[in-house]
Amino acid sequence: MLTLHEKSRDDTVATMADIGRRARAAARPLAIATTAAKNAALVAMADAIIAREQDILQANAIDVANGAEAGLSASFMDRLKLNPARIRAMADGIREIADLRDPVGDVIAAWDRPNGLHIERVRTPLGVVGVIYESRPNVTADAGALCLKAGNPVILRGGSDSLNSSSAIHACLVDGLNAAGLPEDAIQLVPTTDRAAVGEMLKGLGGNVDVIIPRGGKSLVGRVQSEARVPVFAHLEGICHLYIDRSADLDMAVKIAVNAKMRRTGVCGAAETLLVDRSVAPTHLVPILDALRAAGCEIHADQDVLKLFFDARPATDADWVTEYLDAIIAVKLVDGISGAIEHIETFSSHHTEAIVAEDAQAVERFFNEIDSAILLHNASTQFADGGEFGMGAEIGIATGKMHARGPVGVEQLTSFKYRVRGSGQVRP
Repeated sequence: MLTLHEKSRDDTVATMADIGRRARAAARPLAIATTAAKNAALVAMADAIIAREQDILQANAIDVANGAEAGLSASFMDRLKLNPARIRAMADGIREIADLRDPVGDVIAAWDRPNGLHIERVRTPLGVVGVIYESRPNVTADAGALCLKAGNPVILRGGSDSLNSSSAIHACLVDGLNAAGLPEDAIQLVPTTDRAAVGEMLKGLGGNVDVIIPRGGKSLVGRVQSEARVPVFAHLEGICHLYIDRSADLDMAVKIAVNAKMRRTGVCGAAETLLVDRSVAPTHLVPILDALRAAGCEIHADQDVLKLFFDARPATDADWVTEYLDAIIAVKLVDGISGAIEHIETFSSHHTEAIVAEDAQAVERFFNEIDSAILLHNASTQFADGGEFGMGAEIGIATGKMHARGPVGVEQLTSFKYRVRGSGQVRP
């Protein structure tokens, strides 16, 4: 069982170096582990999470009490808190990952050369993955399971606010590894709250970390991107937009707007800005905003919106670049699809954007001209989730363009190699 404790800086450096060495030692046996062994481990992990539900809830209660005493925001507390339904969802997510096709060894492409060489591009594990995340304890389960399925050892560094919960979940993951005869060091949880541990991971732990995945707020991702000496899959803030086109069905627009903002305000796929075509403001704007207010949402509106809807605060420049992660939305009237595209391309974090429209031409422009990781038509932005994409779960939504973009699932946690088969060819 993991023991959480504070360490001196020298102790932290030594501990992290040892974690890195042990992760690297686990890389080869994990890379060649059979699909059956990995799936057996995953099923055993899910079973252990259900069996230890009370242990996890008791650990989480400590974190929640500490968070309340520290005055954490409501949205942060929502991400931190576990309940029986969320624990079952964690276990179900792991089982879904077990049911996914094993990507390791998949032949992505194959072709023959005129000289008779047969060339294949084949999926391989990335190597040792470092995941640095904040309040969500469920990331411990998601990241551990996804990396295992893709054949990657993982080093998990959760936030100090959720370490008790993460430790209880991690113990279940270790049970699963042991049950399947896989190395315990395939999934390690950093056992200290010392921030120096993050710095050591960003340095690469002596060459033992192959990629870093940050999942958290802007300050965490900014630190990782500025300090990391290994490749980073960036999960930036979700300044997500919902655009209501002039061709939108009003009932659909109301339903999607309320869900996109209010289903869970603390997730990265929650809509933060609502854009409405100026030409349908007289018919669409007030019903949508009335529904949002009735659901408990605070409206920050531009001057044109305030002329039609009075129960709102004036929007400031900061509203267009703020990830609220709360029951607040910024609202603006725009001049059709062109105005929506211009606003989104100016202020978006390139995470997720949605359009509600019946005009196929407007939808095609939206899809073709906006450069964000996820684009949706007539659907809530809250579908920006690996589980909803059929990927079992995700480590995060990558907003960069190198290697992985969008939900980072098992396939995105692989690289590839080339296999070339010949029959005695030599190069002239």
